[in-house]
Amino acid sequence: MKTLRVAAAVIHDFSEAKTRILATKRGCGEFKGKWEFPGGKIETGETSRQALIREIQEELDVTLVIDSFIDTIEYDYPTFHLSMDCFWCSISDGKITLKEASDARWISVDELYDINWLPADIELIKKIRNGLLM
Repeated sequence: MKTLRVAAAVIHDFSEAKTRILATKRGCGEFKGKWEFPGGKIETGETSRQALIREIQEELDVTLVIDSFIDTIEYDYPTFHLSMDCFWCSISDGKITLKEASDARWISVDELYDINWLPADIELIKKIRNGLLM
């Protein structure tokens, strides 16, 4: 089975009364309409951090600050294996402009399970949820 290596940003916003994180809705492809944490493929010669900064700039037109590594999620989809390096991140500059996603929204910890996530992202939610409740 082919392995796809990607990096994902759990972009948080502490400016509100409650911590919020950014979710984006896929605008095309096999998983169109499903929600995910933004990010993308790690290209040859890139680290996962470099890929994440590049992908977020390309997809959302913002400058990303990577705060810390969360974990690597390993998930088997029917046609490929996903290896997803996940990071806590924040936006340092720019206003979110959707270039690939069909929608984006800030969600609170109470809303994490209210949207139709991709399966691998649900695995990530299980890992971060407790940290968001603190």
